[in-house]
Amino acid sequence: MPALSPSRRRVLIALLAAAGIVNYADRQVIAVLKPMIQRDVGWTDDAYGRIVAVFQLASALACLGAGRLVDRMGLQRANPASVGAFSLAAAAHAFARTTPEFMLARAALGATEALATPAIIKTVGAMFASGRRSAAIGWINAANSVGAIVTPLLVPVLASAFGWRQAFLYIGMAGIAWVVAWLAFSRGLDAQLAAGRGAAVGTGGAPACGAGDRPSPASWRAALADRRTWAILGAKALIDQVWWLLLFWTPDLLHRRFGLDVRGLALPVAAIYLAAILGSIGGGSVCARLVDGGMDASVARRRVMSVCALLGLALFIVPSATRLDVAVLTLGMGIVAHQGFSVNLFALITDIVPSVRIGTVTSLGALAGNLAGMVVLWLLGHHLAQGGSYRPFLDFAAVAFLLALVWLAALLRAPGLEPARGRHR
Repeated sequence: MPALSPSRRRVLIALLAAAGIVNYADRQVIAVLKPMIQRDVGWTDDAYGRIVAVFQLASALACLGAGRLVDRMGLQRANPASVGAFSLAAAAHAFARTTPEFMLARAALGATEALATPAIIKTVGAMFASGRRSAAIGWINAANSVGAIVTPLLVPVLASAFGWRQAFLYIGMAGIAWVVAWLAFSRGLDAQLAAGRGAAVGTGGAPACGAGDRPSPASWRAALADRRTWAILGAKALIDQVWWLLLFWTPDLLHRRFGLDVRGLALPVAAIYLAAILGSIGGGSVCARLVDGGMDASVARRRVMSVCALLGLALFIVPSATRLDVAVLTLGMGIVAHQGFSVNLFALITDIVPSVRIGTVTSLGALAGNLAGMVVLWLLGHHLAQGGSYRPFLDFAAVAFLLALVWLAALLRAPGLEPARGRHR
């Protein structure tokens, strides 16, 4: 069977990007509609904190098996299985009437979304050479951010016209349409990717197994015995709690501080996540340019992540911001920091982890990030219910990227974020 053609590769990447849009719409719609649902259902801040935290817990628990499942299912089946399942879970929110029912729906969403990240990262690792992966992941992450932009713009309109329950249903239906499109365009994908990897050995492609790379079971024991896995887990725990904090609590933060209603939140939240697109594309493309200029990929990633870590310090300003534009700007800088750091961290997985364990390590990283996010989301809801403020959480978020960089350096022996050549060992 012939290897994957460039045109088909572009179509599949576009579909993965579209899946990211749907994914983040599913995640964020509850945050955007929080004031409206809160009036209807009677949530407290503590209840909302538990609802969004259970999403993280379910996702984290599902990650224990998601990566291995992706490694075994193959990319042709794993991607639609994930999108179809989490789209049905998103639609199920429309039928929730009590806090426990919302918690159940969020748990289902978190558990089914766990397949998405390892499936996407493994797909990119199979389709692109090392130097191009960060750029590809950056574009996909940018598409995720489009979902975070479209959601606060579109969902309030849908909710105002048809009700908040219908908004959940429409977002879920979009995912089912995606599954139909993927099945139409992905026939024979696994076989074609295997053929492409075989042809790429020694030609700068993305080989599945290089010389000396013996396929081995993608087991947790093998992954957890490797310090490279722990490097990824620690970094993901540190940076992802920032993302979940900003994704689920930014609308509430702006509502509390500046009195914005659901419609008033639309443009500020959209502007913040527009910055996420800049971070994703910028973080990926800058790294790719450095590699094209002759820099080692691991060094290029370290430099981009260092710049992102410095940008993250802007989150120190958010709690004391008295103007909406300042709050939006500094929150946006925090989002840029996360996305730029994240795309290079994902690309680093494909560089340093044996190919047979990429899905497993990616899902373990998602597990660490979701557990950290769960703790932060629950603690923040409880903290606010007791009369606390956002400041201690935003202060920790500001330094999280620097801490992640130190962790990576310690585990991978700075300064080169080594072993970049360890992917086939």
